[in-house]
Amino acid sequence: MTDSKPLWQWTASEISAATRAGTISATDATEAAIARMDEVNPALNAVVENLADEARAEAAALDASSAPKGALHGVPVTIKINVDQKGHPTSNGVPAFKDLIAPEDAPLVRNLKDAGAIVIGRTNTPEFSFRADTDNPLYGRTYNPWGRHLSAGGSSGGAGSAVMSGIGALAHGNDIGGSLRFPASANGAVTVKPGLGRVPAWNPSQKAERGFLAQSMSVQGLITRNAADLHLSMPALIAADARDPFHVPLPWRGAPIEGPIRVAVTREDFGFGLHSDVATALDKAASALSNAGYAVEEVDPPLARETGEVGYRALLGEVQALMGADIRTHGSDEVNKIFDAYYAEFPPFEGTEQLEMIAKRTHYAREWSLFLEDYPLVLTPFLLAPFFTAGRDTEGPEGVREVLGRAHWSFVMNFTGLPAGNIPTHIAELPSGPQPIGVQIAGRRWREDLIVDAMEAIEKEILPVCSTLWDMQG
Repeated sequence: MTDSKPLWQWTASEISAATRAGTISATDATEAAIARMDEVNPALNAVVENLADEARAEAAALDASSAPKGALHGVPVTIKINVDQKGHPTSNGVPAFKDLIAPEDAPLVRNLKDAGAIVIGRTNTPEFSFRADTDNPLYGRTYNPWGRHLSAGGSSGGAGSAVMSGIGALAHGNDIGGSLRFPASANGAVTVKPGLGRVPAWNPSQKAERGFLAQSMSVQGLITRNAADLHLSMPALIAADARDPFHVPLPWRGAPIEGPIRVAVTREDFGFGLHSDVATALDKAASALSNAGYAVEEVDPPLARETGEVGYRALLGEVQALMGADIRTHGSDEVNKIFDAYYAEFPPFEGTEQLEMIAKRTHYAREWSLFLEDYPLVLTPFLLAPFFTAGRDTEGPEGVREVLGRAHWSFVMNFTGLPAGNIPTHIAELPSGPQPIGVQIAGRRWREDLIVDAMEAIEKEILPVCSTLWDMQG
């Protein structure tokens, strides 16, 4: 299977199997990814710091070592620029932070390297990593490999564009309101947003602790081209690190669930309307799961509208209180206008009300936990309509509603701290051009493995879309 395609197209699982068996070297895999990066990145601007020299040295060291080979031996990976990697700036897309050099690797970077992964570059993010589109005054815009009629998503837009273009088999990203799932949706990739406490997180360069909601809603993860690569890589990513005192040291695999696993399917559109291609995506995913032996039933989960609305307003309340001054001082005029539109569309809670809404988060999480006792998985839209154009969130209230309002199902999962995956089901041929359409699958707390299993089941009927993209690119 692998002999007929270029090495840059190999999955992480294929690369790992070959390097561990000795049929290819870490250097072989690394050089293929670097060559692909050199070929396509100038048009995409997905990788904004090329680490080819470091990657070659790390690959050569792996090849020369007699130490046991880790699960990701020689697998090329990219790291998002808002996470610390020793000796490199953690700029977060902000010019004022371009010289903020990380003194150490963040836990996830260390975990990936310890498993044998080779970091080939660092990927783009919007200013302050707080948009569903990726553009900033420091590095510029990241483009979607499907075409410039589509945003690359955000805030891990560089990661999504890179991995789908063949720049590494794995791409690190993070997610506080959808920042893994927006790029996965936009680019046709696969991801799972881990639940709260799953992946150890901390930036050694940070000067103060993050706010409570940032700590409880933001998580670290990976974007891949297929579900199997998540099963391969996530056990390494979740390895314990004492620098995150609230990390939950559970194994990747949980206990089996008896009988057919029940899946709740919802078409709730929160008054925005459900686009026909999104309805088709739900139908395709539900059918594939049913054919795989899951018990699929249409039923709406509890308090979804309220959970998402309260969650986003509470997060913006914290952002305004703790980050507002930095955004005003160091952010561009454009990002400040975007935040003004956010605040107008989702008025931040303040004072006692903010504290009350944070406390109420437990109520929403409890109701969802009870629901998930009966339905361990929930199939939802991610976006209620096809993906938006680049810069749509700069176009006032209507643009913000299209970008964030139609992603209501995303905020629900972040506010409750539940894991959620995204997977494409088909390519829609729309008047603006082709684009991938997918679905979201949420699940029980700390049961990311169930979500990835379900996405693997879908892929037995619906192949990953990367080959379609590469055929289109020629």
